[in-house]
Amino acid sequence: MTAPLKVVVVGRGFGARVVAPVFAATEGCEVIDVVSPRDDAAVADAIARADLVAVHAPPFAHRHIVERALDAGRAVLCDKPFGTSEDDALAMADRATAAGVPLLVNFEFRWHPVRTVLRGLIRDGAVGPVEHVQWTAYNSGSRVPLRPYGWLFDAAQGGGWIGAWGSHVLDFLRWTLGDVVAASALLRTTVTERPDADGRMHACTAEDGFTATLDHAGGASVTIDTTFVAPVTVPQRVTVIGADGALEVVADRRITRRDADGTHEVFTFDPPAEDPHLVPMRRWAEVVRDAARTGAPDPEAAVAADGVACARIMDALRDR
Repeated sequence: MTAPLKVVVVGRGFGARVVAPVFAATEGCEVIDVVSPRDDAAVADAIARADLVAVHAPPFAHRHIVERALDAGRAVLCDKPFGTSEDDALAMADRATAAGVPLLVNFEFRWHPVRTVLRGLIRDGAVGPVEHVQWTAYNSGSRVPLRPYGWLFDAAQGGGWIGAWGSHVLDFLRWTLGDVVAASALLRTTVTERPDADGRMHACTAEDGFTATLDHAGGASVTIDTTFVAPVTVPQRVTVIGADGALEVVADRRITRRDADGTHEVFTFDPPAEDPHLVPMRRWAEVVRDAARTGAPDPEAAVAADGVACARIMDALRDR
């Protein structure tokens, strides 16, 4: 009988709420600890006892914790946006290569049912070669109610909507359409001040919305328009224009394929009855488990090189 994979989760937010319960319920895994990234001694002790270290700390803490775990020979799952910059991402990727252990990046939405079907349709040529993609997402999540000030609103600590939400979209687009050869963005900070948990006001230095344009090596152009501070949340919409037709995704619940001759096909998905991260995270946890055991990640898994590529695009959007 194979001994369970000992998993340590570093992070008391998303890590404790989503990642730890998912791994605890994954066959062949045992979550042995959930620790705060701010407790250095607890992190060191947990790494020493782990087979897999899942790092779900804020971006400014990624590199330090990831490199400690890699140096100890542990397989690592690092949350997106994979550090605060391409330099951070490259350093972690190089450390993983030197250590000879798997380093994966938590782009769990690669396993989201809607995005899996959408990618399959695109890759199978359902609408012909892709010419353009328009992705819009207007979310009120940090405005109604007003979210207190924290690292998410501090650019120096790796905050901003590009990393928090955009990284998932950028990874999906690159994974589906190929490498990005040009990227630029107009960044917005609509809510310029926020109170912290004690009521003290702080200036917000990270973007809470952006409009981006991307050019992919295969010839597709992309426009992304999004905000985290809309007064109301509007259903997310993705439109894919191909040479032979179009795909339209609405609210992660329906995909419509339209052909030039007027025919169409509809794919529908039940709305999640739980946190929308949980369904893709469950499948992703199995992939991570297998990579940690064998040292050979699934070809569809997001690995350090994917995190580096995404970080490079994000730096370009921030004009660094």
